[in-house]
Amino acid sequence: MKKLFTSLLIGCSLALAGAALAQQPDQQSTPKKKPGAEKAHAAQGAPGATPQERPGRQTGAMKGQGAANQPGATNEPGAGKGRKTRAGQESATGAQTGTGVSGQPAASATPGAEQPRKGMKGRAAKASATPATSPAAATGAVSATPAAGASAAPTVSATGQQRGQANVAGGTKKADPQKVQQVKAQAPQIKAQHANFRAQPKPQQVPAVTFNQNRRIEGSDQWQGAQYEAFRSYHSERHDQGWYRSRYNRVELIGGGYYYWNSGYWYPAWGYNPSAEYYAYDGPIYVGQRAEPPDRVIADVQTELQQMGYYQGEVDGLLGPMTRQALTDYQADQGLTTTAVIDEPTLNSLGLS
Repeated sequence: MKKLFTSLLIGCSLALAGAALAQQPDQQSTPKKKPGAEKAHAAQGAPGATPQERPGRQTGAMKGQGAANQPGATNEPGAGKGRKTRAGQESATGAQTGTGVSGQPAASATPGAEQPRKGMKGRAAKASATPATSPAAATGAVSATPAAGASAAPTVSATGQQRGQANVAGGTKKADPQKVQQVKAQAPQIKAQHANFRAQPKPQQVPAVTFNQNRRIEGSDQWQGAQYEAFRSYHSERHDQGWYRSRYNRVELIGGGYYYWNSGYWYPAWGYNPSAEYYAYDGPIYVGQRAEPPDRVIADVQTELQQMGYYQGEVDGLLGPMTRQALTDYQADQGLTTTAVIDEPTLNSLGLS
């Protein structure tokens, strides 16, 4: 009996040992992966990974990105180091703030995002931040250049400046009719003030016109009526002193240039003295049959237009661009032909004829 019991006990022990040995291959076939190997597989499975990238040298941010790109990947309990947890946090922050292809945070990362600490990470972050900021700075520099160019106004001639000032002076608003009538009533006093007026050439303020042979007054062919015949028939011509003196009784130096008088009008005497040819306007100036000097009549007209609000310039006795613009505005308001010059209907309307 004792031998039989011993045999049964040995048989049971052998059976248990065989069962234990049968289970050992299954447990050995699924060995536990080391954290370093799992990290390497995760990094190799990440999109864009290259064979040169060794898992052992990857930054925490790269590890976190690789883990995030693996569907269903989780951290193994107890296998993580402190660095792996931080890498996951940096990856999550990078996903919220936006990371470049290299995995480094963009230069516009939100405050509070953890920045790389080691030298390699710092240089990588600086390198990725530089392209992000440099184009913006370059764009700003380029946009600043046109702005500076825009603020610098193009060169404008004195004539253009005076025209622009004249447009602001009063051409956009009709003068008070009552004020206009009051100024007209003061015409005798205004003429008396300029009894001894003499104009002086001012080429810097009122540029001189240039001679153009056979030039005609633009638009004068549309001015209807005998009172505009002198303007329609006028054309620029140059002659010597003998030619002028043989035809006209009065040739005078007025405001820097010689003029001749004919039938109520003063005309520029081009060629009479080439050293004195300053003319602010090339054309007839109506003064009436009393043959008053043209600069005196121009000063009278300027004073009236100034008091009415049409003219903002100086009373200089020169028929320059500002005075002609004021004349145009006055003529338009009064229903006259807009000639921009002193003609018979305009001088009569002002009460200065």
